Amino acid sequence: MQFTTSIFNRSITVEMMNQEIYEMKQPMKVSVDGKCVLTTNKNVFSLTGLQPDHTYVISVEADGESAEEQIHTLRESVLFNVQDFGAKGDGVSNDTSFIQAAILSCPKNGTVYVPKGIYFVTPLFLKSDMTLWLDEGAELLGSADRRDYPILPGMTTSTDEASEYNLSSWEGNPLTSFASLITAVSCDHVDIIGPGTINGNADHGDWWIDHRSKRIAWRPNTVFFNDCRHMRMQNVTVKNSPCWTIHPYYCEDLCFLNLNIQNPYDSPNTDGFDPESCRNVLLLGTKISVGDDCIAIKSGKYYMAANHFKRTENIVIRNCDLERGHGSVTVGSEISGGVTGVKVEQCLFDSTDRGVRVKTRRGRGQRSLLDDITFDRIVMKNVHMPITLNMFYFCDPDGHTDFVQNTSPMTVNEMTPRIGSIRIKNMVCTGVDSAFLCAYGLPEMPIEKISLENIEADFLPEDKQRLDRPVMMDRFEPIKGVGVWACNIKKLDMENVTITGSSTKEPILKNVETTLFEGVNYK
Repeated sequence: MQFTTSIFNRSITVEMMNQEIYEMKQPMKVSVDGKCVLTTNKNVFSLTGLQPDHTYVISVEADGESAEEQIHTLRESVLFNVQDFGAKGDGVSNDTSFIQAAILSCPKNGTVYVPKGIYFVTPLFLKSDMTLWLDEGAELLGSADRRDYPILPGMTTSTDEASEYNLSSWEGNPLTSFASLITAVSCDHVDIIGPGTINGNADHGDWWIDHRSKRIAWRPNTVFFNDCRHMRMQNVTVKNSPCWTIHPYYCEDLCFLNLNIQNPYDSPNTDGFDPESCRNVLLLGTKISVGDDCIAIKSGKYYMAANHFKRTENIVIRNCDLERGHGSVTVGSEISGGVTGVKVEQCLFDSTDRGVRVKTRRGRGQRSLLDDITFDRIVMKNVHMPITLNMFYFCDPDGHTDFVQNTSPMTVNEMTPRIGSIRIKNMVCTGVDSAFLCAYGLPEMPIEKISLENIEADFLPEDKQRLDRPVMMDRFEPIKGVGVWACNIKKLDMENVTITGSSTKEPILKNVETTLFEGVNYK
């Protein structure tokens, strides 16, 4: 038995090092200095109530095995209680200025403490080298009135007209948007710790009504990090977001640990976690249940890639529970800067429309390379379409034009995206519906390689399967019960793959250049 720790000033997060998916079969007893403080079966959990700059012995015991580690919490220069600055926490009084005053007054390595209570706020702006601590029972409750939200200009030209300054983003373009409830711009070394709640309160406003229309400015996220480094969030609940929930943008070296992200199943455009043009991001031990993609990895549309290029790289998602929503882990479709080096491991995908979802289209550009993407040790329960790869995704105002949707070869140019290697291994899927794998590459730029290894896929009974389009493109008719459907692929490898209950008993292949099938079984 082994574990690793992520250490904060007043808490730690523990990850058990095992092969289990999201949680262990048996509960563990967790002790601090010999005293049991928690019983859990989760692979990732947080311990709170610790003191800064203090040494503790953490021990974990289960099934006769145990592990122990000595840790030392981070130093804290000062603790500012927002109530000492005038915040009421009564859910009615506007506490924004009081909490903002505490943030702006906080010295390096200080903590702004939000005790139990409901704090009605409009957007709060963080600064570098601080901790925002939302204690148990503390809730930041966002205003439901969009007129209370500052506006962030999308792109501003520098005074000497030599450069551009980008403050906000809307679906991959630098467009003017409302500030998020928690906003950080060009910040370094910030921790946001729980176990409190950040409540976007969109369920009590008009954010989800006519959600595709711009009213004053584009809808805000709930948490937005722009041009930040060394940012961490731990053990916080984030819910009821007006739009994408947590949106890191042009950031590096980020950790999101043991979060709980919750939006209603019918809330539009409320992705859970959207790293965009970011490097070195870890999402660990997080549960996400939302109205759109649980996780959507992005890198902007063509303008940003051409003028402010930053590829999304080194994204690790591990020990997470992703449920409902359109996709469990999605790459795209705002992906013009490309995405490389994604690892998704030991995750549970539960009742989403799609599991592994890759989507792009003509117009994303030649820098839009999606490569080195790996899924390992995944359990999917009642995911209708476990694997979909789509290079004809019909998003944006021109999404249904002939340029995007024509399935005949076009000239390869600066607008042509690429999909490189996608590897999926050690996966079990139950409750499959319309298709297990549906992959549609561009005829002029086929998907380079799809590798499936050690996979079991069980379909729903035939009378419960529904007709659906696994890939959202115009020229694809709904299907059901299809095991493998692949078009415009350079190389498709399947090793030790068992598909049970599909209506097709062999892969449906169109313009697939080479295949390697070993141990592929249909039952």
